[in-house]
Amino acid sequence: MSVQPESDRPAAVKRRPISLQTRLLWTASLALAAFLGVTGYSLDRAFRQSALQAMRDRLESYVYGYLAGSDIGNDGKLILPEFPPDPRFDRPQSGLYAGVVGDGIAWRSASAMGRDLPFDLRLDPGRTYWEPTPTATNVGGIYRYSRGVAWELPRGGEVKLTFHVAENDASLNRQVRVFQRTLITRLGGSAVLLFLVQWLMLRWSLRPLRLVAQDLAQVEQGERASLPDHYPHELKPLTEGINDVIDNERDQRSRYRNTLGDLAHSLKTPLAVMRNELESGTDPKLCSAVLSAQVQRMDELVAYQLARAAASGHATFQAPVAIEAQAEAIVSGLEKVYAERGILCEFEIDPGSCFYGEKGDLLELLGNLLDNAFKWARGRVLLTVRRTTSGAGRRPALCISVEDDGPGIPVDQVERLMQRGVRGDENVRGHGIGMSIVQDIIKAYRGELRVDRSPELGGTRFTLSFGHGKS
Repeated sequence: MSVQPESDRPAAVKRRPISLQTRLLWTASLALAAFLGVTGYSLDRAFRQSALQAMRDRLESYVYGYLAGSDIGNDGKLILPEFPPDPRFDRPQSGLYAGVVGDGIAWRSASAMGRDLPFDLRLDPGRTYWEPTPTATNVGGIYRYSRGVAWELPRGGEVKLTFHVAENDASLNRQVRVFQRTLITRLGGSAVLLFLVQWLMLRWSLRPLRLVAQDLAQVEQGERASLPDHYPHELKPLTEGINDVIDNERDQRSRYRNTLGDLAHSLKTPLAVMRNELESGTDPKLCSAVLSAQVQRMDELVAYQLARAAASGHATFQAPVAIEAQAEAIVSGLEKVYAERGILCEFEIDPGSCFYGEKGDLLELLGNLLDNAFKWARGRVLLTVRRTTSGAGRRPALCISVEDDGPGIPVDQVERLMQRGVRGDENVRGHGIGMSIVQDIIKAYRGELRVDRSPELGGTRFTLSFGHGKS
């Protein structure tokens, strides 16, 4: 037996996902059908019960009609009314039958002659009998009402009689069929009308989703920069999240393009100097020194641009990153680097504090701020992380502050020291780009950076805020 290679087997047909409108329409239609079915069944049962009760009342009134017009003669014979309660009792095959049975008395109406009817039941005086289900006879099913009475004789004593009245079930069945046809017609028309109404309602209710898809298609085709803000509030989180993704993607693309352009532009000058030096034929030792200096400069430029590219924005939907564990790892490394200075770093971190973004961005933020604090601190550094509930976004607002007991930054120097490549002291190692990276990351996350004097330690305090505006 040959086995067909797996690569030659036909691929399974991928089922097309069912649209929301189809799902809702089917669900609503099934619910509507179930509701109308239960309603129709209930109405049918109610009508049948009402018709049965009406028949019972009617048959009972016939019995009372016979009782009112009947009497017992002196000879003990039953005297019936000249005219029956309904003319059909005198008409054969009318479907309405009457009979009396008792002490020496047996009578049937003209309509009951030759019919095998269950009129032999005898009841005690005052007792009645009614069966809500038809009794099978040779004339079809019949509904029977019976009442037992005691008739006092003029010369004393009494005669016990049982009056029976029965009606063929054809009339009741005919009424039920007429009602069922009317009910089906009315409920069917209502079902069609309600189906049309719910289809229009679903079309109208899902219109915002169709608009989102259309607007997103326009964004993909470049006809629109972002999604508008005229959607219902239930869709606001979705459209705002999509706009954040669009903005992030656009910012990242622009940042990568600018970084590559800046790197290419920055390398032009050192490369030109090196080429001129090689072509000039100068002293090899002098040429080597120049080339070494230019290589060093290029290395610094590449390091700067790579560090700048590290601030690459953030993903809008990110799993939270626990801050305390990352901070402990960074501080552990910095304490080894600055071990000879004996700097103590203290933590005041709310339990469960998390950063909603890339782990690398959190490490860049904490690493640059803490490294800067360790450089300038005399002996103490304080890291504080607070969660607040006053954020306007959909996530808890986050506040991170790093303080030191160093000399601090004069107020008039804060703006200058925040610029790229500027260092507070040329004798302190670094490239002067750490705070610029911090600012790029904060901008990408729509956060805020505040620099002021530490009220507790007396040095500089850097405060980062996330989530207090649009998140």
